[in-house]
Amino acid sequence: MTSPPEDSAARTASEAQARLLRAALGDRAAFEALYRSTSSALLAVCLRLMPDRAEAEDVLQDAFVAIWHKADQYDPQKASAMTWLIAIVRNKAIDRMRSGGYAFKRASIELPEELDDGEPTPAARAEAVSEAELLQTCMQALEPRRRQLIRTAFYEGTTYEELAQRTGSPVGSVKSWIRRGLLQLRACLEQ
Repeated sequence: MTSPPEDSAARTASEAQARLLRAALGDRAAFEALYRSTSSALLAVCLRLMPDRAEAEDVLQDAFVAIWHKADQYDPQKASAMTWLIAIVRNKAIDRMRSGGYAFKRASIELPEELDDGEPTPAARAEAVSEAELLQTCMQALEPRRRQLIRTAFYEGTTYEELAQRTGSPVGSVKSWIRRGLLQLRACLEQ
């Protein structure tokens, strides 16, 4: 089972921050990992400002050179890593447009829909949070033993046999408790 969206987003944000802080110390592997994990989102930022892909890629390259040289200036107390990275990319794109080396073209209004950065939309995030809250409420409504068995089975990937050993119960009983708990969850979630 996948982790809730807010856990994934928080983990991604903390990984970006850790990589940026290590890059500030000259860690090239961390910088490469930072590039791999953020470049597509940062390219989308460039493409929103300057729809010419070649020019946007050029700006992104300049931005990453600046990020490597300025990584030691990043302060996690002032901004998240992604916010700091986006600011550098945005400023590089604006500088390029202002320098006159870029013939500014207006993007069509459809462009943002064509540029999927892979991140969920705000509406999708809000819906996921709402669904996660409903799931949490429904989980709390379960009998504690069923709730614990379901959590252990799904979050730890524990088999029925392992759960039976941990609880000192027959495997058939464990299967039955989990099945009944899942049926209760489904009924609660469908209300």
